[in-house]
Amino acid sequence: MEQQIQNPAASETGKSDLIKKIVFILSIIFCLSGLASPPIALALGLVVALTIGHPYMKFNGKATKYLLQASVVGLGFGMNLGKIMKVGEEGVSFTIVSIFGTLLLGFLIGSWLKIHKKTSHLIASGTAICGGSAIAAVGPVVKANDNEMSVALGTVFILNSIALFIFPVIGHLLHLTQTQFGFWAGIAIHDTSSVVGAAAKYGQTALQVATTVKLTRALWIVPITLLTAFLFKENSKKISIPYFIFLFILASVLSTYFNPVEHFSPELEKLSEVGLTVTLFLIGAGLSKDVLKKVGVKPLVQGVILWTVISVSSLLIIMKLVK
Repeated sequence: MEQQIQNPAASETGKSDLIKKIVFILSIIFCLSGLASPPIALALGLVVALTIGHPYMKFNGKATKYLLQASVVGLGFGMNLGKIMKVGEEGVSFTIVSIFGTLLLGFLIGSWLKIHKKTSHLIASGTAICGGSAIAAVGPVVKANDNEMSVALGTVFILNSIALFIFPVIGHLLHLTQTQFGFWAGIAIHDTSSVVGAAAKYGQTALQVATTVKLTRALWIVPITLLTAFLFKENSKKISIPYFIFLFILASVLSTYFNPVEHFSPELEKLSEVGLTVTLFLIGAGLSKDVLKKVGVKPLVQGVILWTVISVSSLLIIMKLVK
């Protein structure tokens, strides 16, 4: 009988592929566990991409697209429209001015730095509304690829982490009242979790004000997403309507006005946050060294400038008008 001769190279390749798949699956399980925050998930994805690579790359595009949309819809269950409507005229005015001012300034800075239009708009949207959730909603509408999504999300999450630590310190140094700090955190910090974390450190009143202002900003996901669909429509083609955003509205309405749904809303919101965390890992895992080199530091510079201007200007206005 002839003995089959094994190819050592093929054997090593098989073992290597198996290890990649095991590490990848364990990373997914870690993200599903709830132990990984969105920034950690994105960073973990980047580590996987730059070391072992993505073993299921051909499925990554569709997986991130649909998981992102489903997560955005689920986040709608965390939007209590009743609480949002209780925000005073002062809060609404601050919110509207800050959102459109941020979007306009983001466009101007992006043009000045010659950043890709989609990446620039994603960063501006995340800064203007609610960080990763806004980017997750706007991304599919502009047909942003994984590279553009990852750069925008990474920029916003880095600034969120910084704000979480330095905002309470600055607030105490400037002797801001609870209400003043609540307005400032709700307007100038991107992500809801970072807003809640920073405001909770400052005080209970600050937390209540910041959460309400933040929810009001988050509601602008709907009109901004629809506006984005119009602005980014391709020539001679119909507007790509983001139908999933209407499911986001439906989720908000059900959570607010239907008691059976309201009872399960916190769990549904948490499930969506986990879905968004897994999506961020997949987006990060889909990158490569060549892509990161090509992108450069300009998007981060845009995010820093935009965030600094909004933080300082909103703080000055709030200190003058809010007691």
